[in-house]
Amino acid sequence: MTTHHPFDDFGKHLFSENVMKETLPYPIYKKWKTATRKDDALDLNTADAIAHAMKAWAMEKGVTHFTHWFQPMTGSTAEKHDSFVEPGEYAQAISRFSGKNLIKGEGDASSFPSGGLRATFEARGYTYWDCTSPAFIRDNVLCIPTIFVSYNGDTLDKKAPLLKSIDAISKQATRIVNLFKDKDIRQVHPMVGLEQEYFLIDKKLFEQRMDLQHCGRTLFGSMPPNGQGVADHYFGSIPRRVAAFMKEVDEELWKLGIYAKTEHNEAAPCQFEIAPLFAQANIAVDQNQIIMDILRTTADKHEMSCLLHEKPFQGVNGSGKHNNWSLVTDDGQNLLEPGERPHENIRFLLFVCAVIKAVDTFPELLRMAASCYNNDYRLGGHEAPPAVISICMGSYLEDVLMRLDKQEKGSLKDNESTAISLVSLADVPKDTSDRNRTSPFAFTGNKFEFRMVGSSRSAATTNTVLNTIVADALGEIADELKDYKYIDDIRRQSLQICRRIMKQHHRILFSGDGYSQAWMIEAKKRGLPNISCYIDTIPSLTAAKAVDVFQNNGVYKQHELEARSEILYEEFINSVRVEVKTLLDVSKKCLLPGLIKEIKFYSDALQSLPKPHLFYEKKINKLLKLLDKFNDQYHVLKHKNLDARPLTANREIARHMNDEVVPALKSLRDIIDEIEESISYENYPVPSYEDLLTSVN
Repeated sequence: MTTHHPFDDFGKHLFSENVMKETLPYPIYKKWKTATRKDDALDLNTADAIAHAMKAWAMEKGVTHFTHWFQPMTGSTAEKHDSFVEPGEYAQAISRFSGKNLIKGEGDASSFPSGGLRATFEARGYTYWDCTSPAFIRDNVLCIPTIFVSYNGDTLDKKAPLLKSIDAISKQATRIVNLFKDKDIRQVHPMVGLEQEYFLIDKKLFEQRMDLQHCGRTLFGSMPPNGQGVADHYFGSIPRRVAAFMKEVDEELWKLGIYAKTEHNEAAPCQFEIAPLFAQANIAVDQNQIIMDILRTTADKHEMSCLLHEKPFQGVNGSGKHNNWSLVTDDGQNLLEPGERPHENIRFLLFVCAVIKAVDTFPELLRMAASCYNNDYRLGGHEAPPAVISICMGSYLEDVLMRLDKQEKGSLKDNESTAISLVSLADVPKDTSDRNRTSPFAFTGNKFEFRMVGSSRSAATTNTVLNTIVADALGEIADELKDYKYIDDIRRQSLQICRRIMKQHHRILFSGDGYSQAWMIEAKKRGLPNISCYIDTIPSLTAAKAVDVFQNNGVYKQHELEARSEILYEEFINSVRVEVKTLLDVSKKCLLPGLIKEIKFYSDALQSLPKPHLFYEKKINKLLKLLDKFNDQYHVLKHKNLDARPLTANREIARHMNDEVVPALKSLRDIIDEIEESISYENYPVPSYEDLLTSVN
């Protein structure tokens, strides 16, 4: 008897290229394929044929509605559902889905963040099909990945700039590959693998914590006796309840054609990780949004809540989204694949040096692109990379690159101590050193791993920035090499370019302990920026060099960057305000009554005794002092929050919130945590850290 295996359903809810081959006439399929390569636009007849096949495929699976699935500047996803049903003759219902419906949609988009790109009364926003990302089915709805633009064509989402950045880096990387006599290469794809960390807690406990519900993190809570101290959770046996959840997550992702590959317990209690295989950058970003949504919805079905906040619990590790990035040609060559001797592989060195130059030129932009208010609580601790951006190449590759900087023309020794000339061409070993988990930007064999990205963030902005700045560096290199005709001259000049880049940018290379204070001192000497506060990164988006690099590569216009800057300030302000309102509310209505009950308990006990007792008197005095401290700090936070009202510019409000309100928020938390440690379980009104961190074991 044949049993049904979950792999049998792989891709069943994905309108994949294989499905298109099977359901489309070959000329239509070829036209679509041409359009994905940007060689030609889709005509309406082709779009109609694809729409018809897409509708027929979806309706066979019980689908009744379609939506243009897009990624507005909220960082999440958005959709508006329309049914296939339309009136036919004699008032009979028929199904219809045209090429026009497929390619373009229109919705009331006035409430999405725009940063001033459009007035509130200008309601129109348009979605346009991203034909490079396959449609998929979720909950009986056909989801069509799209970009989102205003009536005037300004980008209102995170997807359109990402696609433009992919075009930019493909163009410049292809120029260089072609110069190295690989003339058949027409495209280079940035490939991305996104590791996603998250927490799971019991849903009933989640519903009793107003801070988790409204803010995604605990605004108060003292650590239990055994928090993360012995690290016994890391890579441990997966709890059965969680294993059942992971099984369903995997099966849902496999149905959508997502190669969910790895899952395990992470370092903190109740923390886990999922990692799919690499995909082209825009598809990887789409898939990560789907993964986050499926993690949340599946957790709910299993009576758990999934926390994607960067720092849900103080005192234990937070969560990130590691962005693994490489460049692969359309015939499958990984341009960051070293081979066996990196110092001889000139093309490899050229691409690595382009990345080094890009990162050292735009560290503030990368810090901004990876971060948010929530990530400030995570970066710099012994759980995540420091706020200083550096590149770890590994000791062997770093030695090769530093020798280039010194222009040493003598021999270098490989792992077998064989003398090697720098100007010959050969292969190179991949893993020449241990992985440096403290590095924000590390070379890990044949890719770069950017470890700073926050777990809740859309990876679109990170990859848009990374693609653009590397494209710019590659473009300058290609311009310098374009007049050379012979491969020996190209290699010789490439080596000189690498030497010059290393001379100018070697300061960014660091393979040591990124957590150490010695590195912070050394980084300052090197002139590397240490931006500990997220809002200090936002001006980098509109700095002159950022405007130039984005405009020159056709990714953003200046007014689009200015709009995004305003949105980031608004996002920061709103995040802090929600936390302040939540903590003030829960303090007054929940925590304060708990403290008063504790005081009353000891007061009643003292009055019942035949004579005064020193223990009870001391306990009551301590609790009364905590009550006074609590009351004072409560009003300090309330007033500091109100002090932001007279300010009008978002940048000024954000600065006040960061410098005055956030510290006051922490001060009130410290007092609440002290109260928790001073009162009984019976009078502490909400689930404690001990309850939350052991709730799914």
